[in-house]
Amino acid sequence: METPKRTFLKALTWQVLGLAMMTLIGLAVTGSVQAGGSIALISALTSLGFYILHERIWARISWGRSVRDQPSSTAPISSSKA
Repeated sequence: METPKRTFLKALTWQVLGLAMMTLIGLAVTGSVQAGGSIALISALTSLGFYILHERIWARISWGRSVRDQPSSTAPISSSKA
């Protein structure tokens, strides 16, 4: 199991790599580092937003989850008798 620090660092380095690649692609297409960087930044922010939206939608879908991952749909039974 990974530590949260390791997971965060991996995500950060992956994002930096993605920004660098998108900047290079933008530079190749537009001929401008500034335009390439803008494209990369817009892409990163858009991707982040859609990833969060995607995750929130999938959090509501129970298909494919194991039974132990499912929230209980029944209320606890009270042990007191009236």
